[in-house]
Amino acid sequence: MTKAISYKRHRFPPEIIAHAVWLYFRFPVSLQLVEEMLLERGIVVSDETTRHWGKKFGPKYARRIRRKQPSPHDVWHLDEVASTSLAGSTRSGVPSTKDGYMLDEILQSRRNTKAAKRLLSG
Repeated sequence: MTKAISYKRHRFPPEIIAHAVWLYFRFPVSLQLVEEMLLERGIVVSDETTRHWGKKFGPKYARRIRRKQPSPHDVWHLDEVASTSLAGSTRSGVPSTKDGYMLDEILQSRRNTKAAKRLLSG
């Protein structure tokens, strides 16, 4: 069990701190741009404050994310299936959006529920 992150002696709520740190580490933006994006939402925070938050809370957030182990009860959502025609038969697969290679593939004559289950069950 991980310890709860303490936000004592911080003027802003944990949600704002977490959002500012997420913006900085998730997207390739400068601290000044994070300051402007928060200012557009009515939150006045200096870029130096965001830098301190990133230094203090960034590693803690990263540890919590890395520590979460996948569970057999986790739900996976399939968001893309690619189909191509190959010598009269249909070739369907689940492509990797990041790298562009097929995670899984199957040759089938038509796309239906039975074929989809066969593809996903391995």
